[in-house]
Amino acid sequence: MHSETLTTAEVANLAGVHRDTLLRWLREKVIPEPRRDHRGWRVFSRTEALAVSRFAETGSWEQPPLVDEFDHDIAKLHGIDWNFEGAKTRYLTHGLHPYPAKFIPQIPNALIQELSSVGETVADIFCGSGTTLLEALQLKRNAIGIDANPLACLVSRAKTTQLSDAELHEVSEHLERCKGMLSNLQANTGDLFFSGRPFQSEGWRPDAKVTDFWFLPEAVEELAEILLQIRKVESCKARNLCLSAFSAIIVSVSKQDSDTRYVRREKQTLVGTTFSKYISQLSSALGAVTELGDIIEDRFKCSVVQSDILEAPETDQFDLVVSSPPYPNAYSYHLYHRLRLLWLGFDDQEFKRTEIGSHRKYSSKGKNRATHETFANEFSKILKWLKPRLAQGRYACLVVGDSTLDGQRIDNAQLISDVALPLGLVDVDRIEREIAPTRKAFNPKIGKIKTEKILILKNGGRG
Repeated sequence: MHSETLTTAEVANLAGVHRDTLLRWLREKVIPEPRRDHRGWRVFSRTEALAVSRFAETGSWEQPPLVDEFDHDIAKLHGIDWNFEGAKTRYLTHGLHPYPAKFIPQIPNALIQELSSVGETVADIFCGSGTTLLEALQLKRNAIGIDANPLACLVSRAKTTQLSDAELHEVSEHLERCKGMLSNLQANTGDLFFSGRPFQSEGWRPDAKVTDFWFLPEAVEELAEILLQIRKVESCKARNLCLSAFSAIIVSVSKQDSDTRYVRREKQTLVGTTFSKYISQLSSALGAVTELGDIIEDRFKCSVVQSDILEAPETDQFDLVVSSPPYPNAYSYHLYHRLRLLWLGFDDQEFKRTEIGSHRKYSSKGKNRATHETFANEFSKILKWLKPRLAQGRYACLVVGDSTLDGQRIDNAQLISDVALPLGLVDVDRIEREIAPTRKAFNPKIGKIKTEKILILKNGGRG
């Protein structure tokens, strides 16, 4: 249990009143005295601080619940080994698409099992590649995902969508056509070659400034042809699966160093390599989606909303939130996914503008550079939106790590907790876990962290 206490001045600040006003309320006994520490100073629990904030807003005192009332739902979480060392993480469709900094599925799985019931709705407000959404579905919950990244929404939809037999057959036929094209490429004969010249696709491709710098010519032509063939797949669900497999290989056949390094380096991409990688990726995805269809029940639904969460998207109410917000100053998804976004025809600049926490915004030297206050203000707005949508007495679980801004370590769990309390979202627990040492650091100088916290907020004081 997170047992932090607050001083009189801190409570007054959270309540939006002067310290003298709070002291007057205590003297007049319109609010009860908190306990005192060994120095004789008043110390408020976070639930007492919330009650004071409510009094400041409404003028009426509501006795805060006992700590035990917060404990009973989450006490069982402390019996779990949250490090999940050696756990398998690529089962079902979890390996459908690479996505840096995603959390392992065992984390949302445990939280969903312990803090929600079958038939309820679980939301991930930064859904990324859909890890929480998939775990919710297989645990017989409905799911809602939100993300500003159009690539994340594509992958999340593909990852959580069951395909009918007809749709599976359509993907299989597309796969066979691609295998035939690869055979012609490797033999250097047939329809894909003419007059001894290399194959040139009639398919669309991004601007030449992008393709010439980041790709070898044969990779560009093969990507364009694969995309042309995908556009012929009639079913939207089947096409999304193919597009996800297509997106998954783009960085590996480009000159981008890796998913976590946006620098150019020369790579050898032989004729047929791009087709081979796509066929392998889609074959694996087809098998995973087929297995998914045997596990997920049709009665449980998943909706994915592409939206900037700061714009207050419309959603149904949910019973639990499990999400991993972006860490300020650690990563720029718009940058490292840029080649994928461009090949898929998405607006990378729009996503760049709306991305929360991006390294580019926080490392800027200009007067408008983002700071920890930027993140606090953004999260305050997010939580104001979230509160009426999260059922009363239910939990929002946020997996967050620390950040380094201007050389200072920022405790993001504490930052979020501080902005949550005045809104009626109470910090009831923080669980610390170690991050696997094998996980790549996307920004070694400022983004490398060894631990992260599962911050658990409860909506209101009574369950």
